[in-house]
Amino acid sequence: MRLSARVDYALRATAELAAVADPDNLGRSRPLTAEQIARAQAIPPKFLESILLQLRRGGIVHAQRGPEGGYWLARPAGEISLAEVIRVIDGPLAHVRGQRPEDLGYAGAARALQEVWIALRASERQILELVTVADVAAGQLPEQVRELVADPRAWT
Repeated sequence: MRLSARVDYALRATAELAAVADPDNLGRSRPLTAEQIARAQAIPPKFLESILLQLRRGGIVHAQRGPEGGYWLARPAGEISLAEVIRVIDGPLAHVRGQRPEDLGYAGAARALQEVWIALRASERQILELVTVADVAAGQLPEQVRELVADPRAWT
């Protein structure tokens, strides 16, 4: 799996917002400015601004201008999966040569590759939809993820 810098930064920014979110007020407790998020996560500020705009358009964050302004999560962090953030930034989870796996046509001995790509996407989706921004911000990943990470082969 290859994630773009945009996705990496978007996930880190949403984790920062989740860390200060009030779970009883739809994620809004204290707006963070783009500068605060950029500084906390060592993200280039101008790059982060365009990512936050995408996240706002995608319904992940809300924004307010002015001295009391900033960004906050549009929903509770526990309702925002990593998969949703990735889709907002980069589109569908798995592509082969820019196409969805179900749209590929393999023939002969390579025919089974299509099923491999679909299974790979399903596996990615299972983990990325299971883990929420709240899980990341709290550093408490679901048991299924912790089990996968505990396998030394996962690290190579």
